[in-house]
Amino acid sequence: MVSEQTPSKSRRSGLFARNGRNSPPADTDEDGRQGREPARNLGPLRMVWQAALAYPGKLALAAVALCITAAATLAIPSGFRLIIDRGFGSGGDTQDIGRWFQYLLMIVAVLAVGTAMRFYFVSWLGERVVADIRLKVQANLLRLAPGFFEENSPSEIASRMTADTTLIEQVVGTTVSVALRNCIIAIGGTAYLFVLLPRLAGGLLILIPLVVVPLRLFGRRLRSVARTSQDRVADVGAMVSEVLGAMKIVQAFNQEARERGRFAGAVERTFATARRRILIRAIMTAIIILMVFGAITLLMWRGAVGVAEGTITGGTIAAFVITGGLVAGSFGALTEVYGDLLRGAGAASRLSELLHVEPDVAPPARPQDLPVPPRGSLAFQNVTFRYPTRLETAALKDFTLVVEPGETVAIVGPSGAGKSTIFQLAERFYDPQAGTVRLDGVPLTSADPAAIRQRIAYVPQEGVLFAASARDNLRYGNWDAPDDAIWEAARAANAEQFLKVLPQGLDTFLGEGGARLSGGQRQRIAIARAVLRDAPILLLDEATSALDAESERLVQQALDRLMRDRTTLVIAHRLATVRAADRIVVMQDGQIVEQGRHAELAAAGGLYARLAKLQFQDTAA
Repeated sequence: MVSEQTPSKSRRSGLFARNGRNSPPADTDEDGRQGREPARNLGPLRMVWQAALAYPGKLALAAVALCITAAATLAIPSGFRLIIDRGFGSGGDTQDIGRWFQYLLMIVAVLAVGTAMRFYFVSWLGERVVADIRLKVQANLLRLAPGFFEENSPSEIASRMTADTTLIEQVVGTTVSVALRNCIIAIGGTAYLFVLLPRLAGGLLILIPLVVVPLRLFGRRLRSVARTSQDRVADVGAMVSEVLGAMKIVQAFNQEARERGRFAGAVERTFATARRRILIRAIMTAIIILMVFGAITLLMWRGAVGVAEGTITGGTIAAFVITGGLVAGSFGALTEVYGDLLRGAGAASRLSELLHVEPDVAPPARPQDLPVPPRGSLAFQNVTFRYPTRLETAALKDFTLVVEPGETVAIVGPSGAGKSTIFQLAERFYDPQAGTVRLDGVPLTSADPAAIRQRIAYVPQEGVLFAASARDNLRYGNWDAPDDAIWEAARAANAEQFLKVLPQGLDTFLGEGGARLSGGQRQRIAIARAVLRDAPILLLDEATSALDAESERLVQQALDRLMRDRTTLVIAHRLATVRAADRIVVMQDGQIVEQGRHAELAAAGGLYARLAKLQFQDTAA
C-alpha cells in the first residue's frame, strides 16, 4: 500500500520469476508484460476445449442442436421462395397457399426447439467447464509453496479465478456456439446462393479475402489489448481487496484521499485500455460490415435487374435476398464473436499460467518414509538459505542446530536474525540452498512435504481463523475429530468457557478472520487446533506477544499443557516467557551466537544478557 508504483508493474513482477518450470517461453505485450501465448491467435483456448472434451455426450447433443438450428435458419429463405413462387402463383388457391405457410411454421417450430436445446446444453457445458477449470487451478495453487504467494498478489490470483473464468464461461456458453452457428449459416448460405443464382453468388468469392485480411490484422492488436484489459481489471480488484483489508490503517492515518486518488488512477487506466479495445473492435466491425453488406447489396441490385428482365423469378430473388442477409449478418456477427474469442483467449492464457506453474517444493518421485513411531527430533546441518526475493542477503548462514526429542528450545534474537526462517524450513515451505534439514533422521528433501507437516503443529503469532464456524476452525488441526475431542482440546487451550457462551456454540459463525472474537480468544482457538493436531513437534511463533496480561496468562497456561511430552521450538522476543526452556538459542544475522540456559546466558554478558537487561529493566520501570 506504500508503493507508488502502478499496480500492474509492482504486483505482477513475480509471476513465474522462480516458479515457472516447464513453462513455454513468454512473449511481451504492449505494456511490457509477459504472456504465455503470442498475441495473434486463439491458442490458449485449447485448454478450454480439452476441458469440454471430458463431456462428449453433452458436446454431441450441443452439436446436434447447433446443426438443427443452423439448418432451420437456412431453410427459412427456401420456405419464402416456395410461398412466393408456388403459393402466390397458384392462382388464389387458399389450400395451396396454406400448405406452404404450414411448411414455414414447421421450420419455425424446429428452430425454436433446436434453439432451446442448444441453449441448455451449451450453457451447461459453459458452467461445467468453468467449474472444472477453477477446481484444477485451485488444486494447483494448493501445491505451491507459500513463497509463490509472497511474490504474487493473492488478490490478483483471486481476480483470475473470478473475472477470467466468467469470461471463459461466456465464451463456452455463448460465444463459441454463436460462432459455430454463424459459420454454418455463412457456409451453408453461401452454398445455397450458388444453387439459386450461381453467377451472382460467384461475386461472393471476392468477399472471403476482403473479410479475412482485416480480421487477422485487427485480431492481433485486439487480443493484445484484451489481455492488457484483463490485467487492468485484476489491478482494480487487487487494490480494492488491499485497501478494504487495511481500512483501519487507511482511516487512522487519514489516507482516504490518497487511496481514493490511487484507485481513481487504476480505474482510469482500466477505462483507457477498455476504450482502446472497444475502438479497435468498433473499427473492425465497421469495416467488415461495410464490405460484406456492401458487396451483397450490389449483388442483390444485379438480381433485381434480372427480375425486371424476367430472367429470375420473384421467389428466387426473395430467397437470394433473405439468404444474402443471413450470410452478411453471419459474417458481421463473426467479427464481434472473434473479438470475444480473443478476450476469452487472453483470460485462458492467464488461467493457464496458474494451472501450469510448478511448485519449487514438491514431493520426490519416491518419497522416503518417516520412521514410525515418530521420535520428534529436528536437525539443521550447515544450512545456508536465501529467500528468492532477497537473494543478496542470507537469512541463515552455515546454521547448525540439533533439537532432541522432547526438548524445549527457545530461539531469541533481534528482528531479522533468522528465527522465523527456521520454522519455514522445518515445515519445508522452502528448501535451503546449502546444507540439510532432517526430521527424525530423514532429509526433508527426501520426504513427502505432507508427511513432514503431519508431524508438526504450528501456533502463529496471531491466530489465523477462517470465515467459518468455531467447530470448523478448531478441527482444522484434525478434520475428523469428534465433538468430544474438540471440547477436550478447547478445555486444554482455556477456550471452553467462551466457546460455550457463543450463540450457537461450536456452530457459531466467527466472521471474516474470526472478527467476532478478541485477540486472546483467537489465539486460544489456534492453540486448541494445535492440540487436536497431536503432533510430536510443536512450533510456537511469538504466541503471546500481542496479548494483554490476562489473555497472556490464559494462553501461557494452555501452551504449558500443549508443550508437555513434545519437542518444542519457541520464538520469543519477550524473554520472560522462555526462562524455563531446556535450551535458549541466541541468533544474530542468521547465525547462532550463544546457546545455553537462562542463568548461564544472563551471566555470560553477551547478546542475551544485554537483551535480558533491557527487557527486565523496562518491566521493572
